Amino acid sequence: DVQDAEALLVRSVTQVNEQLIQETKLKFVGSATIGTDHLDIPALETHNITWSNAAGCNAQAVAEYVITALLYLQPNLIEKNEKFTLGIIGLGNVGSRLAYMAKLLGWNVIGHDPFLNREQIQQVELEELLKTADAISTHVPLTKTGNHPTFHLINADALAQMKPEAILINSARGPVLEEAALIADIEKTKRQVVLDVFEHEPEISEQLLNLIHLVTPHIAGYSLEGKARGTQMIYDAFCKTFNFTADKKFETQLPVCEQYFQDQDLKQALKQHLAQIYDIARDDANLRACLKEGKVDQKAFDYLRKTYPLRREWAAHGGPKA
Repeated sequence: DVQDAEALLVRSVTQVNEQLIQETKLKFVGSATIGTDHLDIPALETHNITWSNAAGCNAQAVAEYVITALLYLQPNLIEKNEKFTLGIIGLGNVGSRLAYMAKLLGWNVIGHDPFLNREQIQQVELEELLKTADAISTHVPLTKTGNHPTFHLINADALAQMKPEAILINSARGPVLEEAALIADIEKTKRQVVLDVFEHEPEISEQLLNLIHLVTPHIAGYSLEGKARGTQMIYDAFCKTFNFTADKKFETQLPVCEQYFQDQDLKQALKQHLAQIYDIARDDANLRACLKEGKVDQKAFDYLRKTYPLRREWAAHGGPKA
């Protein structure tokens, strides 16, 4: 299929490697995804093939997912203001967006990122974040090498440093959180945990599901705006590569939806309409319904993701965005 193609558009299931691209006419590879794990970038560059991905296109959706999860677990957090401290590990596109949105709610925000310095966020050492935060949300890529690998970043030692009542949310990459250590920690502390990704995904055990307060099928970033943004980024890169005029704006084609945020402040709107904006409990119930013989059925898990009804971001309802 690729042999005579000049452009290849993929998502993360397609491995774009030397075997696929050699002896082709490819000039451009676009992947409407955040990550690039499936792209052999050195091979693409060796063959002078321009590549593009959609980094950051769903950052707003993930930030809103985290806040929705927190308010679902503990609705009273909306009135906590600076008495509630949110710790964010990883301050890239998603982490910095989440920090901005959390501050709109009046929450105290601390962050940790050894690679980025964000002046608008109070940055602390990881140990201090683990010990002081009332909720911790991870937003890092999955890495196993270098000075700061993120594989099993949240392990038994890290969990032991956290307050037992601190909420833990992972919507980054599954293996950032060591599953066996997490199970042992919850059995001991009864900690509230939110998982959108899983270390052995799509292999998710009934034991794990029974311990986690809120589970969703790797859809934290699945918003209609995020899809439009990702499409726009790949389209713009494609047009630039082939010297075409980029005259389409995909976000202008999205349907208008109900305006929940008009004429009232952010907190009041979220109190009244959060479940209508995003019914996170439905995603949790749908994933739990996929249990079969002690674990989540892989085909059912994939089907949930493929047929997911894309939600709308707060801005589409008249609300704020970072």
